[in-house]
Amino acid sequence: MRRRSEPHTFEQRLDAQRLRLEHELACLPSGHQRDSVVARIDQLQTAAEMYDFLMLREETAVSR
Repeated sequence: MRRRSEPHTFEQRLDAQRLRLEHELACLPSGHQRDSVVARIDQLQTAAEMYDFLMLREETAVSR
């Protein structure tokens, strides 16, 4: 029977995607494709910040 891997958190998946794109970015020359990867990295950073903000609000609401 195949063994399942441990589930990854949303934060872990965002971080893994960001690292993959940063590695890809290092190999790209200047141009449209590089700009697209930079924009995607920015989106992932924004998603991580929003997630942190929402989790903090959720923790605050639960403690009330």
